[in-house]
Amino acid sequence: MGYRKLGLRSSQRRAMLRNAVTSLLNSGKMSTTECRGKEIVRLADKMITLGKRGDLHARRQALAYLTDEAAVHKVFGELAERYRERPGGYVRITKTGYRRGDGSPMVLLELV
Repeated sequence: MGYRKLGLRSSQRRAMLRNAVTSLLNSGKMSTTECRGKEIVRLADKMITLGKRGDLHARRQALAYLTDEAAVHKVFGELAERYRERPGGYVRITKTGYRRGDGSPMVLLELV
């Protein structure tokens, strides 16, 4: 299987991941559960790779996925320049312990 279901219907999962990736790219860091974090990292890396390509088709693909136009400008401007020489792995996952309520493993995602 190519992705995690995360206990959500496909439309809910897509909306949650789109919002989370947009939030990560705007703020630079976020805290979430380990399973969600691994999916968010996959998609954030794809968005930054589109930014490094920099052509019109890549920009339109990013605009179709990200929910905020400011995030697209940041990806194609600041982040594309920062990661120009880096071949991949733009997001770091750091385990931060377990959530108090249900014991879910939590992680901190941050742009490298």
